[in-house]
Amino acid sequence: MAKRADARRNEETLLDAAAAVFVSSGVDAPVRDIAAKAGVGMGTIYRHFPTRSDLIIAVYRHQVEATAAAGPALLESSETPHAALGRWIEKFVDFLVTKHGLATALQSDEAGFQSLHAYFLDRLQPVCGELIAAAAAAGEIRDDVDPFELLYAVGNLCIGNDPRYDARRVVGFLIAGLAR
Repeated sequence: MAKRADARRNEETLLDAAAAVFVSSGVDAPVRDIAAKAGVGMGTIYRHFPTRSDLIIAVYRHQVEATAAAGPALLESSETPHAALGRWIEKFVDFLVTKHGLATALQSDEAGFQSLHAYFLDRLQPVCGELIAAAAAAGEIRDDVDPFELLYAVGNLCIGNDPRYDARRVVGFLIAGLAR
């Protein structure tokens, strides 16, 4: 049975709040902090997500879906396909900031982690490919950019833990370097 629109919105608010708390305080942050950020009671969180891993997985999937949905919207609203690709990669970087914390928390369940990683690639690689194809067809970027390689490169550039390292800036260099 499909969820009502208001129930979906409430769940999205809760997942966005959980993601924000995970970024600022880690995936072990108290549920009361997530509830306060979402403006709901702790019972609401436990009713939707009985375990912390259920919540972590739901946040991960929610962020993958939001990132995937952003691709076509950006392609339609951006000035150029290359600009759309750049803005989408920025959203992907924002997702990765949270993903690294989630990935660490999920690594104890190797099979579950591998299945989420496959889901991540299945959803985001085609979106990235469409953005790349549009920018290449417009003559804005080289035509030999592989979506998997680009996502992998961006992911690796986001790993730095030194406060002097600005992953967004370095990823910006990569995206600028794709231009013809």
